[in-house]
Amino acid sequence: LQKMERLFLLCSGLLVTTVTSQHNVCSRPQLSGNIEMSGIQRFSSPGEELALACKEGYTPLSGPRKIVCTINGVWTSTKLKCIPKQCPHPELITNGELFYEDTVYQSAINYTCHEGYMMTGESSAVCQANGTWGSPAPECIPIPCGLAPVPLYGMVIYDKVIRGNTVNYGLKATYICNPPYALFGNPVAECTASGTWTKTPECQVVTCPPPESIERGYMSNNEKREFFYRERVKYGCESPYVLEGNVEVVCQENGKWSEKPSCKAPCSVNLQRARILHNGKKIWIENFQPNRVLHLEIVSVYCMNEARKCGYAVPTQCIDGTLNIPKCFEEPSGVEYTLKPNSLPSEIDQC
Repeated sequence: LQKMERLFLLCSGLLVTTVTSQHNVCSRPQLSGNIEMSGIQRFSSPGEELALACKEGYTPLSGPRKIVCTINGVWTSTKLKCIPKQCPHPELITNGELFYEDTVYQSAINYTCHEGYMMTGESSAVCQANGTWGSPAPECIPIPCGLAPVPLYGMVIYDKVIRGNTVNYGLKATYICNPPYALFGNPVAECTASGTWTKTPECQVVTCPPPESIERGYMSNNEKREFFYRERVKYGCESPYVLEGNVEVVCQENGKWSEKPSCKAPCSVNLQRARILHNGKKIWIENFQPNRVLHLEIVSVYCMNEARKCGYAVPTQCIDGTLNIPKCFEEPSGVEYTLKPNSLPSEIDQC
């Protein structure tokens, strides 16, 4: 009996082998291009269909969405293409930058903020399977500083209106000291990227010694005392001397007075016989009274152009008591000056 059972089983196995060998089955296909299939069976019989779909994050583009197992044990081909989903192009962020290579599924954006700004939100975002970015774009907000420290005996002036107790990166403040204090250090401070202010200057008392007098001049204040920073003293000159330089001197932050002026002397026109031009008028030298030209004033004498037989005026300027007579001038003799005045260069036709 046992021999008969073994023989039956052997015959049955041969039968199955014979039947299955008549029909080729299809093995589970290996699909590429982000395509996935339904079902989990390892083998399919001829005529069976297998539904195709795109993996998460991909969109079908073209081609049938199923394949069929043929009698040859080969799956029919498909032209189905699955392309990655597209996320919207990211917008630029204020006071920052973004970096990315693509905007398709699983692409990433990285955000950075400019110096002096800090980020609120995520520094990166990934394109999701549903075609949206995983997180919204961050904001870059200015790094805040507290109010600028105020030096003793000084004040702060901001370059814009301040509300509250904080200011933003890049804001500048100008320092001013109350007289008689002078400012030592940079007068302008700035809120930095570290959230602190640049160095605060100091206000220190500054004095100057009594101002010096000037020759032939006088001062508006002759007190023999120390003068404070920014105090001023005026100078003047005795007539007919002329003040050259600033009328007023000021006590500077270095403890010294600004440059004081000087009094410059007038000039005399050292001619015996001539007619001169002064302030637009022709004047005989004996009528030029007083014989005086103030410092920096101009007077002209007349010279002869021998070739053209005409006269011309040559100006000369008084410089602190010195008036140089032009070399072309020739003083006439007493006879010419007295008896023939109409022949002088000042009286004939002018060139």
